[in-house]
Amino acid sequence: MGAQRLLPAGATTRFALVYFAFFALSVLLLLGWVYLRTVPMLDRQVGETVAAELRGLADQARDGGLSGLIDAIERRTGDGGDPNGVYLLVGPQDEKLAGNLRDWPNVALGDGEWVLLALRRQTEDGLQPRQVGARSFALQTGHRLLVGRDLGARTHYAGALVEALAWALGAAMLLGVAGGWLISRNVARRVGQVTATSRQIMRGDLSQRMPKDGSGDEFDRLSDSLNAMLQRIEELMTGLRTVSDSLAHDLRSPLTRLKGRIELALRGPEDTDAYRDALERALAEADHLLATFSGLLSVARAEAGAAKAQFELLDLATLAEEIGELYEPAASDAGLAWHSDIQAPAPVLGHRQLLAQLISNLLDNAIKYGAGGGALQLSVQASNGAVELAIADGGPGIPAADRETVLKRFVRLDESRREPGSGLGLSLVAAVAKLHDADLELEDNAPGLRVRLVFERSQAATDA
Repeated sequence: MGAQRLLPAGATTRFALVYFAFFALSVLLLLGWVYLRTVPMLDRQVGETVAAELRGLADQARDGGLSGLIDAIERRTGDGGDPNGVYLLVGPQDEKLAGNLRDWPNVALGDGEWVLLALRRQTEDGLQPRQVGARSFALQTGHRLLVGRDLGARTHYAGALVEALAWALGAAMLLGVAGGWLISRNVARRVGQVTATSRQIMRGDLSQRMPKDGSGDEFDRLSDSLNAMLQRIEELMTGLRTVSDSLAHDLRSPLTRLKGRIELALRGPEDTDAYRDALERALAEADHLLATFSGLLSVARAEAGAAKAQFELLDLATLAEEIGELYEPAASDAGLAWHSDIQAPAPVLGHRQLLAQLISNLLDNAIKYGAGGGALQLSVQASNGAVELAIADGGPGIPAADRETVLKRFVRLDESRREPGSGLGLSLVAAVAKLHDADLELEDNAPGLRVRLVFERSQAATDA
């Protein structure tokens, strides 16, 4: 509630006001367009009615002569005629012959032009001003004819239309205010939820996620993006804590051994051979520490995603073949039968150095744990829009229950602890695979382990 109280006086109020202003302007323009289209249409209808009357009277004069014209006018101005009609027929001396006007208006020149007449009409309430639209014509006989219509009905209709439009505008304004208030309230509620969640996250609760209402609107999409970012931050923070804990646990022993050997060498008699042996042991421990730190840096670099800026189009088959040539002698020395099935081209978009380190780590593990017999297989194949890299050995393998665990940092199973290492090899493989959006699978090779990675094939590289 505190977050929502901060918003209505600020951004959401301005948003509601802008919404209302645009809504009101739109309604006003729409109603104005309706009025401007309707009133001229009424004027046209009056003009067309007068023109039709003139044509009818002209037909009467042609068929029945002057007397027929007078009869027609008297019928139109009689009790059964149109009360809104205005007619006047005068002779050559402007004497009235027929019609419901007393005198010929001075503005009516008899040239057929449309004129507006300001007249007064006798009603139950007395003489009332009226506006009449009329046309007048001079006949060949010297007579003049005027036909018009009282525009009171048109004026009354236009007034009723203005009143209806005013009511519609008022109702639209009320709806606009209500709509703006509802939108403002909804925005304030959604932003308040995001603010409240953000404050919990700032207090250190990284497990919180931005709320969604399932509508799929912009707020839900923003929440999805923020939640993905929070998930990534939580993973990195968890990884950082894991690294810190693992460093404190795994590096304490080699550092303690290094310190103890140096102290023993210094406390013992001055013996060059003893000093040399102590230095060699210390150098070996330092190399192990440097390898551990180097592995951690590589894993962190892959997990951070910054290496994506250095992605390039490359042929994974060529890269695997180059690294395989370096490891084939080591495999032979370990008593392994080397089998290579590399089919080029296998185009992917990736980081050359990290992919090379991934292949090297897998080959190094295969040689280390499969030594003494069996075969080592390295294969690269491209088909169906994907590139598959697989490395298999005949060693002890990894139980299915532990295959997810060994992908974490510093995890070493009982069998692997007999061999030197830091437990970062497969965690680097997992990090590089995730960086490249590749599917990583650890499978049973019966006997041994088969590591399979499936990359998305780069069409751009294929075309190149």
